[in-house]
This record gives sequence, C-alpha cells and structure tokens, in this order.
Amino acid sequence: MSFTGKATYSAGALLPEIAEDVSDLIGINSPHETPLLDALGDPARSARSTVHEWLEDALLPNTDRVNDATYTNALTDTTFVVENGSRFRAGDQIRLEGKSEVMLVTAVNTGTNTLTVTRGYGGTTPEALADDLVVYILGNAALEGDDAGSVRYTTRSRKTNYTQIFSATVEVSGSELAVKQLGVSDELDYQKHQRTRELLRDLENCVINGRAPAATGEGSATVRRTMRGIIPFIATNIFEPSVGDFPAETTLTEEQLNYALRGIWGSSSGNVDLIVVGGTEKRAINGFITSNRRFTPQTDTFRDHVAVYESDFGVCRVVLSRWVPAGHVLLLDSSRIDVMPLSGRSFHYKPLATTGDRESGQVVGEYTLELRNENAHGVIKGLG
Repeated sequence: MSFTGKATYSAGALLPEIAEDVSDLIGINSPHETPLLDALGDPARSARSTVHEWLEDALLPNTDRVNDATYTNALTDTTFVVENGSRFRAGDQIRLEGKSEVMLVTAVNTGTNTLTVTRGYGGTTPEALADDLVVYILGNAALEGDDAGSVRYTTRSRKTNYTQIFSATVEVSGSELAVKQLGVSDELDYQKHQRTRELLRDLENCVINGRAPAATGEGSATVRRTMRGIIPFIATNIFEPSVGDFPAETTLTEEQLNYALRGIWGSSSGNVDLIVVGGTEKRAINGFITSNRRFTPQTDTFRDHVAVYESDFGVCRVVLSRWVPAGHVLLLDSSRIDVMPLSGRSFHYKPLATTGDRESGQVVGEYTLELRNENAHGVIKGLG
C-alpha cells in the first residue's frame, strides 16, 4: 500500500475500521523476583517428612577461655582455671590470645577445670595471664611407648525444621474462558502463572524471615506449620554496632563487613560466598569503591555498582533482595543452604471438583529450609 501521509490523530476519525492498538503483552508491575532462591539454585534432594531433620557434627574444640582472675603472680603462676578443663590433656602446648608465650600442660583437674602448666616452654618469654583471654591448643605431644589415652569424641546432633504449605486458589468462569481476551490466550493458565509468581515471592520472604511456632511446630488441626527462616536460625555470629568490639557506625562500612567475615571464618570452616542485602545496605557496599573510582575524558558511562566483594575471607557475590529487613546484612555459605520441597510437593496446579459453570483449582507447594552449621553463617543487624 502506498504512503497516505495521514497523521494518527486524523486516522482515527477518518478510518473508523482501524482496530484498537493494544499490545498482546501484559506488564507485571509488582515485584516478583526471587534473587536469593536463584542464587541458591535447586536442591540436590527433597524432604521426606513434614518434620525435616539433618545431622551435624563438629571436631573436638581447640580453643577455650581463661576463667580465673585470682593470680598470685601472673608472670610465674603455674596453675590457672579455664572454662572447660575437659578440652585439655597433659602434653598439650597452649598459647593465650595476643601472647607469644607457649606453655605445656602437665596436669588437668577436670573437676575444678584447673590446668597445671610449664611456663615459658621452649625458651619463650613468660607473659602475664589475664582473665577471659582465649586459650589456643596448639597440639598434643604423646610420650613414646605410652599407653593409649582416654577416648574423646563428639556427638552428632539432629537439627530440625518444618515444611510450610504455600497455597493459592484459582477460579475462572466459563464465560471468561470463552471470550477473547486482550493479551491473554488462556485466562486460567494466566491466573496459574500469576499465583505461582506470588507464591515464589512469598517463599523467598519466608526463607529469609520465617518463624516456626513456639510450640507444636509439626502443626495440628489448629496450629499452622511454618518453616524457620535464615535470620531466626543464626544464633552464633550476630554482629551489632557498638556490641562487643564491633565498630559503632550505623551505616554499613567495609571495616564492619570485614570484621563480620573474619568472625565467621574464625568460628567455623564455612566459606561465606553470598552477601544478601536490601537497598540501603547495597548502596553502602557500592560506596566502598567511591574513593578509588577513576574516570578518563573518554568515559561516558558512570558506574556505581559492586556485584562481587573479594576479601581475605572469601569471594562473595552481592545479592540485592527486597525481603531482607532494613538494617540487616546476611553473610551466607550457599553450600550449606538448601530450600527443598517435600517429595512430590513442589509447586503444581491441582484441579478442584467442578461445582458450577467455572473452572477452579489450587496452586500448591510445600517447602522447608535446611540451613546446616549455623555458625558458618552470620548476620549484621541494627544498622541505621
């Protein structure tokens, strides 16, 4: 057809046969992304029970603390009390936090948690004892030809979480199914997809923030079964401004982030590889590189984005999630986290019985969080 030259405003009046110009795509305006679930990926297995359990174990501890402030002479005393005498054996070389002196344990009284030691072992210089200092066990030296020592071992522990049912109902009338829709070829299918997006969004939110019931966690006819999320799981590595030695700033700083990463590294064999934050904390992380940013006269793109943070304690992908509470930073080892469905209960659509001129069904899924070795993860909270 040849060019007519008609403008749009005149075409509508002169050519009433022109159809309504409506795109066949529908834009979804509400947030429905799940960046944490995407970063974690699919689990290797599914849960087998609504009460999901897993086993954890630990090596025998090689640290303790001094629990004694009653020294006659802190430079020469050969006995002092620790918190857990059972962690020590005769023949252990030990060193106190911040000290270069090495001591040799010659006797242990587990009843009073008292160690008898040789001071200045191996030619080291004795240094003052102090209450609450960390005691590092360097290693034990056995006597040649000696009898076997007492058996020492750790006990495996069971950890528990519960599955949570996520459900949404879909219902479309027969007439709605029959008519031609703008942007939708199948209204029932469209509603299924919308409800599934909502449930995935809610799953990520519960994985981060969910709480299990205080009692009857397995659920009952009157108690809804809910999963415990990441934040409630973490109990060991919790960092807050001005609590202990944690820096006091209420806006996230690189010093705070490294302090927390170092604390997690020191307390476990975890390898933190995910930093999950909300908008304010993500902007603070982007600001780490502000002072080092350089531009040339040819630069025509301004970039202010940190996607990966690499420190001495790990290479961490920075994940922005809307569902992390304000003032919180999650430091996670993704190899120890699984979001898993109950076997055969991943999100699916189940048609319901027809009771009239309509099609109805239910989108349903049942999931739980398995967070192994909670001391391999950490959380910074209390930021402004």
